Amino acid sequence: MNEIIDDVDRKLLIALQQDATLSLETLADTLGVSTNTCWRRVKRLEEDGIILRRVSIVDAQALGFGQTVFIAVKTRDHSQEWLDRFAAIVSRIPDVVEFYRMAGEVDYLLKVICRDVSDYDRVYKTLIREMKFADVSATFAMECIKNTTEIPL
Repeated sequence: MNEIIDDVDRKLLIALQQDATLSLETLADTLGVSTNTCWRRVKRLEEDGIILRRVSIVDAQALGFGQTVFIAVKTRDHSQEWLDRFAAIVSRIPDVVEFYRMAGEVDYLLKVICRDVSDYDRVYKTLIREMKFADVSATFAMECIKNTTEIPL
């Protein structure tokens, strides 16, 4: 763990990961520190790049995005130019919510949130129209058992 993180910072990060809307006063009371101390710690964690941003987590199902698809991509071209082009294309597809370069049999893994199979097909067609792949395969999630954004501290 990062040496600049102490127990108070750890408790602060745990609290903010659970509810980023907590007031400074509530956080300070929970941590047993002054409001000014709490504010300074939050600012330092932001400046140090530990707190990247504060967001609202939206229920995709409630908004009609009921299908999660994992797309496994294999390529024969492992050049930086190919990756830069692929990353630029993927960054323009809002349905892709996570994008990883992998070790092992799969070169890249994309997590796509979409409405249904035809919505996924639109994403797939965009990818294959723009890039050449050795293989593209999709796995459709049946049920989400666990999904968290909280980093275990």
